[in-house]
This record gives sequence, structure tokens and C-alpha cells, in this order.
Amino acid sequence: MAALTSETSKPVRVVALVGPAGTGKTSLAEAMLFTAGAIPRQGSVEAGTSVGDASPEARARRGSTELNLARFDYLGDAFAIVDAPGAPGFAPDAMLAVAAADLAVVVIDPDPARAALAEPALRQLEALGVPHTIFVNKIESARGRIRDLLEALQPMSAKPILARQIPIREGDTVSGFVDLALERAFHYRPGKASERIEMPPALAERESAERFHMLEQLADHDDALLEKLLMDEAPDPAMVFGDLSRETGENLVVPLLFGSAQGDHGVRRLLKMLRHEAPSPAAAAARLGADGGTFAFKVAHGNAAGRLVYARAFGGLAEGSELRDRDGSPVRAGALFSVLGDKLGKTASVPPGAVAAIAKVDTIAAWDVVSSTGHARNAEIARPVPGHALAIATRDRKDDVRLSTALHKLVEEDVGLAWDQDAATHEMLLRGISDEHLNMVLARLKRRYSVAVDAQPPRISYRESIRRGATQRGRHKKQSGGHGQFGDVVIDVAPRGRGEGFAFNDRITGGAIPKQWIPAVEAGIRDAMERGPLGFPVVDVAVTLTDGSYHSVDSSELAFRTAGRIAMSEALAACSPHLLEPVAHVTIETPGSATSRITSSIASHRGQMLGITPREGWSRWDVIEALMPEAELHGFGAELRSMSQGLATFAATFDHLAELNGTLADAVVKQALAA
Repeated sequence: MAALTSETSKPVRVVALVGPAGTGKTSLAEAMLFTAGAIPRQGSVEAGTSVGDASPEARARRGSTELNLARFDYLGDAFAIVDAPGAPGFAPDAMLAVAAADLAVVVIDPDPARAALAEPALRQLEALGVPHTIFVNKIESARGRIRDLLEALQPMSAKPILARQIPIREGDTVSGFVDLALERAFHYRPGKASERIEMPPALAERESAERFHMLEQLADHDDALLEKLLMDEAPDPAMVFGDLSRETGENLVVPLLFGSAQGDHGVRRLLKMLRHEAPSPAAAAARLGADGGTFAFKVAHGNAAGRLVYARAFGGLAEGSELRDRDGSPVRAGALFSVLGDKLGKTASVPPGAVAAIAKVDTIAAWDVVSSTGHARNAEIARPVPGHALAIATRDRKDDVRLSTALHKLVEEDVGLAWDQDAATHEMLLRGISDEHLNMVLARLKRRYSVAVDAQPPRISYRESIRRGATQRGRHKKQSGGHGQFGDVVIDVAPRGRGEGFAFNDRITGGAIPKQWIPAVEAGIRDAMERGPLGFPVVDVAVTLTDGSYHSVDSSELAFRTAGRIAMSEALAACSPHLLEPVAHVTIETPGSATSRITSSIASHRGQMLGITPREGWSRWDVIEALMPEAELHGFGAELRSMSQGLATFAATFDHLAELNGTLADAVVKQALAA
């Protein structure tokens, strides 16, 4: 546990591991911790013995479902690791922590055919302004050429991808590498540092060409280096390494290294690269507007320490330090903890740049940039939109209050999660990034808070309207001793244009109905519209009150409200009612390789194509616009993922109501009337 308590005079640098699911990010974190001596043995994700992915949900899935944090020292430098989930549904949990990193390592597979999986991570890092490098993991399984992988990756990056190494092969297996900056060759040794070997003669010519190409890429941002290349002079190592460090830190190039986390190949070379080329925390602090302050990136509940705020303390932090919340009120930092997976180590202070968990700061939340003076404020990082929903209800009504409390905590922990009450259907809706994400939240809800819920797709907000008009009298007359009840109205009902809503007009003349009771008639009409003849709220109708009568003693507000409801209910049944279903405007972002499959799927879901355009700034990605019935969207996200290697995503917003007829309408009405 040395990594939990070690101290250094140098600022702690934060390295984020990002990239597609299944590429071995957590295994690489494990290898880095083991190589640095932070853990006594290297665990395994598959065996459930890794430092990261310690939650039961992650263990069951054998993949990350939440942010993993760790810390280690290597050759006198201190680092913190942010291991981000690769699946799109879980990625938002680490988004803020990644934004606070000094350098991100994009972990990918060596197969050029899977290179497209890295593009979302590369584009997000570009949008956040986080410098990054690429680590090609599982190099022992590489069958294609690194050159082919580079060619596949380059269109997916706005910055030049710079190869730092070339592989040494023995048959079909990569057995080592040539470091182009050092001009040295190394042979992998399992569990040990790579052994330096003589440069293989067969690689000498290629090494020279590849090194010159790397130097040309660096010279694009260094005139002195360019001059040396033009004069055919060899630059000294200090110039080369200085350019590598500066241009990586300034986000001008994206270096690429390779190795194997499980085989412990290339991990030490990656760690040495991080020592020399990861920028100082000052750049990340300036990017976030948190110079000398603290950036809160996650809240966690459910451990012995209570509510914890995970934050990066750019100016360092001590227990009892005074911070300011969003109201400008002083908040004293409680106990401080350094983090290694699910283990917390109590510490009196944390050094500048370190990641820590802070207790007893209940008014500080994720996104807050906090300092000891002034008000806390939100970092300018776009929030994820939870576009998928499930309707949930407790199996035991006595658990309703507990459910509300649990959801409040879960939403505070997970920036991709939200919940609300649907005003139309009165269902409690749990909203997340994907169906996979929501299923994980339900499992966590049951495990941590012992609240069992039933979950189902949200009810569709069907509506109904009318095709023709009618005139209808509604009379309510009741005598039961003493004052009776009497109300009599005549209304004209007519259809309105789609989306025009409800209109009520009063054309009473001669005092047929006293003015004080006309609002009651309208209220009764609205009552009848809440559930029409088909079982759904009625929209887009105009009602005109034309006549009626009253009794000087028995008429009342209640009587005329009842009469209005009777008249409207009978009129709607006579006006050829029909069903309307909500149609959503759907925006799908997908790799171009899946576009044709997705457009076919849209047609099979009763969708209407609006257009396909290239996704701006992305390589061979498309944006598909379509109109689709909301009833067809449940499960559509999983279908998109299956057609696009898990990359395609969609967002849907209500667009309009459309008429639904035939057997589909009959089934909906039958189900509604039965309910």
C-alpha cells in the first residue's frame, strides 16, 4: 500500500486511460501499478482480482461500469490513474475526471479493422483539449502491420499520429520493438524489463526511414529541427526529446506506443514516456479555470466514510482547509483519503495536483471548481444527455420514500443519470445513457439500498382526436330532497389542425346560462377530454357553447360542470375519434460502414428518412436524421450497437403527433381500455 501514503515534492500528474470497451484499460492500469510497485502482484479482470472493477456489477460484467482511481510513484515521480469505462453507457461516469487529466492514454487493439472504435475517444479528448497518446495493447496478437494501423487511425485524429516505435517480429509474433527516439532495439522478457539488443540488420533501413518521418512530423512545429533536417544534420537527443515533450503537452502530436498489459511488455517504456512527456498540472488547471483551486469530478455514497467528493486539488489540500461552495458559504474539508481502487487511505494532506476523496463537504458537487475565496462555479464541460428511460415502481409501496432517497444519491453519483415524474402518464422515469446503463443502475439500487422495483418501457403518450364535428346537448338533473342539481348545455364540437390544441368559445345570448357558470362548463369539457372514447387524452378540438338553460334554485357550478362533461363525452363518441401516436425526431451518429444497415432498420421500424450528412470533423461517420414513432424506439439503442460495433448512438426529441390506424391502433386501444 505504499502508493496510498507516499509523498513527493513534485506535483502529482494525472493520467487517464480511455478507449473502446474490451481493449484492456483496466489490465493496463493493473500492470502499471504492479510495475511501479504499488501492488504486490498483478491481478486479473477475468479472475476478479484486479484493483479496478471492484464493484459487484463490474465483476459480474467483467468490464468497467464506473470510474476507477489509483495512485503510484515511479522513479521519484507521482502519478494518479483515471481508468475510464469504455462502453458508451458508462463513459460519462469518468468524463469529468478525464477532463481534469494532464495526459490521456487511448488504449486500442492492434487490429486495423477495429481502429474505428477509437474515434469517439480521440474526438472527445480533442473537444476537451486533453493531450493524449495511443497505446496499442495486446501486441502479441497483432497479425497486421503497425503501418496499416497508423493509416487507419490517422483520419480519426485531428493531430498527426506519431509512431514512437516499430515492432520486431519473430515469425508472426511481435517479440520486441525499436525505440525511434532512442535509436535502440529491445526484446520483450515476460515479467521483466525489456532487454536491449543489437539493432536487427533487417530493420536498419526501415528504422532510419521511420525515424526520419517522426522527426519530420516534429519539425512541423520546430524551425530549428527543420533546419537541421534540411542541412542533413543529426539532431542531438536533447532536441528530439524536448520536442516530443513539448509537442505532446501542447496537443500538437499524438505519439503511438505498443505493448501488452497482460504480458508486461512495453509497460515500463510507457511509464518512462509519461515521466518525461506528461504535462504539469498547471496546464489542466488553466484549461478548467481552477488555478490553485480544487475541481470536483465525482460524488460517491455508500462507504464507511459517508458522502465523499472526489476531486483534483491543484493547489494541494489539507484536512480542515476552508473552501467556498456555490453560495459563497465556507465549507471545511473533512477527512481526506487517497484512493487505490476501492481502498481508501486516510491522509492529513494531499500534494498539489493529487486526486483525493474529501468527506463532509455536503454542499460541493461534481462540476464545481472550488477555491478558498469566492463562489464555487461550474466547469464549462458539456453535460451528457440521458436519452433512454425506464418506468419504475416499487413492489412494496412502503419503499416509495426509500426509493426517492436512493435515486437522489445515485443521480448525484452518476452524471449520466436522471429521474423525473412523467406529467402525462404519472410514471416515475429513470433516465440514462443506454439500456445497458439503466440495467446496471437497477442492479445497484437493489444491492446497495435493498429497494426492489419493477421496470418496464415507459407508456407511450398516445392521444386521440376527431375527424368531424357534432352538436350535442348535455343535461344533468338530479333531485334528492332539498335543493336538486340542474345544468343544461348545448355545444358544437369541431376538429382543429394538428398541433393547434384546444379552443373554447362562448356564444351564449340572452342569459341562457349565467356568466358565472360558463367557466364551470369549460372545466367539465376539459374533464371529458382527459380520457376520450378510445381511452386517451383528446387534443386539437374546438368547442363552442351555444345554448343551455338553468334553474334559479337547483343550478350550481357543480351541475354545469357535470353537464359540460356529459355533453363533451357524448359528442366525442359521435365525432369519429381516431388515435394519434407521438413521433420523434431521431438523430443517429454512426460510422459510415453501418449506415446502410441502420437506414434499413429505420424503415422496418415505420421510420421516415429525412437525410444523411457527413459528421463534421469525423472520419467516415454519418449523421442520420429520421422521424420514428416513439413506440418503436424501445430497444433501438441496442439494435444500433449491434449493427455498428457498439459505436452508433441516437438522440430523440418529440416532433409531432401522427394518426395511427389499423391493427396497431386496435391493439393499443384494446390494451388501454383493458387497463
